[in-house]
Amino acid sequence: MQSGKSAAEVVATVKPFQIRGRSFTAVALHLTGRPDRAFFQALEARLNQTPLFFENAPLVIDLELADGLDSAEELMRLTAELRRRKLSVFGIQSGTPAQARAANEAGLISLPAGRDVALERVTRQGSRSVPATPAPAPKEPANRMVTQPVRSGQTVFADRGDLVIVGSVSSGAEVIAAGNIHIYGRLRGRALAGVNGDTSARIFCHALDAELLAIAGLYRTSENLGADTPRQYVQVYLQGEVLRIESLK
Repeated sequence: MQSGKSAAEVVATVKPFQIRGRSFTAVALHLTGRPDRAFFQALEARLNQTPLFFENAPLVIDLELADGLDSAEELMRLTAELRRRKLSVFGIQSGTPAQARAANEAGLISLPAGRDVALERVTRQGSRSVPATPAPAPKEPANRMVTQPVRSGQTVFADRGDLVIVGSVSSGAEVIAAGNIHIYGRLRGRALAGVNGDTSARIFCHALDAELLAIAGLYRTSENLGADTPRQYVQVYLQGEVLRIESLK
């Protein structure tokens, strides 16, 4: 303790942590029936198709149509199997009171149902959800600007407008917007525009080396970007059910 200061004075000057609200994007895994062998076979087939889409994404288990899963033991077994497949399970949603109690015993949190983004149009399985809270009343658009690079592991979300990044987006980073995304640098991570269903949203970047591109739930990963895909000064937009990538004119 510093000389001349009481314990109360020292504690009053120390700020060991800060508490701030944060929005994030989560994957909602909708179960129908029980998680049996057929379920895990289908899940593994999906993970093999788009591995980067689920990498490091927090996941909630939607139990609205699930059969059983009302004991901590069942949820712990399911959670262990999902985590073994590198899915970051942290909670459940749409559960009964008994399932909520079981989730608490299993070390999971219980959430109300969130809003789904229409990835079913592309894959017909699963959905990527916006923050798992009841849909708020419509708000005025609010754009967001970030004036520094977005580093690996970071997620930047503009939930009510466009997102402008003055810098690059590193591999393993994620930028998300209800509107357009403008990146004045190289895009190496994941970019998801129009996440509330805006099919007119676009992604613009100076240099394209993305892990994943998505607009209104329609997405492409790095594995299916051809050798002829433009890489410098590009725009990404929807044309019907097709995700287009073109050079800026």
